[in-house]
Amino acid sequence: MYADWPLLSLVIWTPIFGGILVLFAGDKEPSGARKIALVVSLITFLMTLPLYTQFSTSTHLMQFVERHEWIAAFNIEYYLGIDGISMPLILLTSFTTVIVVISAWEVIQYRASQYMAAFLIMEGFMIGTFSALDSILFYIFFEAMLIPMFLVIGIWGGANRIYATLKFFLYTFIGSVLMLVALIYMYAQSGSFAIFDFHHLKLGLTEQILIFLAFLVAFAVKVPMWPVHTWLPDAHVEAPTGGSVILAAIMLKIGGYGFLRFSLPITPDASAELDWLIITMSLTAVVYIGFVALVQRDMKKLIAYSSIAHMGFVTLGFFIVFRIVNSGYGEQGAALALEGGMVQMVSHGFISGAMFLCVGVMYDRMHSRQIADYGGVANTMPVFAAFMVFFAMANAGLPGTSGFVGEFMVILASFKASFWIAFLAALTLILGAAYTLWMIKRVIFGEVANDNVAALTDINKREFLFLALLAIAVLALGLWPDPLVDVMHPTINNLLNHIANPKI
Repeated sequence: MYADWPLLSLVIWTPIFGGILVLFAGDKEPSGARKIALVVSLITFLMTLPLYTQFSTSTHLMQFVERHEWIAAFNIEYYLGIDGISMPLILLTSFTTVIVVISAWEVIQYRASQYMAAFLIMEGFMIGTFSALDSILFYIFFEAMLIPMFLVIGIWGGANRIYATLKFFLYTFIGSVLMLVALIYMYAQSGSFAIFDFHHLKLGLTEQILIFLAFLVAFAVKVPMWPVHTWLPDAHVEAPTGGSVILAAIMLKIGGYGFLRFSLPITPDASAELDWLIITMSLTAVVYIGFVALVQRDMKKLIAYSSIAHMGFVTLGFFIVFRIVNSGYGEQGAALALEGGMVQMVSHGFISGAMFLCVGVMYDRMHSRQIADYGGVANTMPVFAAFMVFFAMANAGLPGTSGFVGEFMVILASFKASFWIAFLAALTLILGAAYTLWMIKRVIFGEVANDNVAALTDINKREFLFLALLAIAVLALGLWPDPLVDVMHPTINNLLNHIANPKI
């Protein structure tokens, strides 16, 4: 039914032009701008649903492909398509944008139309990043999405927003410049900017290592991996709630996506040669950053460090595949690791977004993120407390929630490579429970701590709606992950074929 539709173009450009329309609505009638933003985000989300319902799980080939000549002199194309890796992330993006628009409905009063427009335009750029099959098109979307987030943090952020904004922009922009150099080099070798032409490019080990390191800098900053993670806590603390949600739920995933789309298939030999580096960085994020989270006093900063630790599972799952294959467990164990990393990305999108929204709900009432300023919130906000405790349990990896599934898959796959790697990875189940429950105990439970907490009112219908939607998503993925995992199988198996066949 949708085979002849330019569906990917529609889901990319509808929110972008919708955002421009919201800008024209202006702030004289902010309610009108909000309504347009909600309608555009809902239409975009509904348009992404056929990407799943019409998606074929019997092939690894790209689907919903659009390919048109763009800059003929350099063989640059407007080339779009999705597979089992990119499609779930596009759905996550469109779903999260709807949540962000609803969450900001009454909260953002200053330049509301510009705030809504920034998120709609950013949505289009992020979907474009996940859909682009021409590397220059990917790079343009990859860089363009920084601009709306730069404005969101810089205009609607906290007192230290200028510092956080510049740090965020410089880290992410400088890292991606090296990626552009690598793309231009591969174009010189292949005569094409198409990503799949790069997949089949024969490269020597030295070339692969240099290209791998260029990609590593770009994508490690985006994840972010230790030690290039320091921009994230500052950005989260200063960003408005919606900015924190998009940063954690979507933007961090673009780094993980880049490893799967570029690093592993283009430079498989270098990836195998340097897997120890990524595994070390990932385990450092899981263990060390977990301890860093444990000593935080600001709720947003604690959740930000938690995000770094949980994303360490993603990169661990992606790069432990070489150890699994060499240990004799073959593609089945390697597929478990890659699919576990993917499930963790989607799950973390739901859970981290929900946790930041919960902090935002409390901040809107008390204008404080300090754990010490709270205590006994369950006494005055029982419905909200139930949601926050549920999301906290998911963040700690409680079985039955999505937080358990991806971590369990990666830990199980890690055992096939090394007991000690699996042991260190499994420490997150202890550390995650420690810092999450530490926060929950002091914020939610106990006696009412002060008059400000005593004056709190429970969540309204709008807040209940976006928290309930995320709770359903976390529970559904935790109890029934098959609909997500099934769409990945052909793509993951094809990726493993690239990994298993050295280029040199």
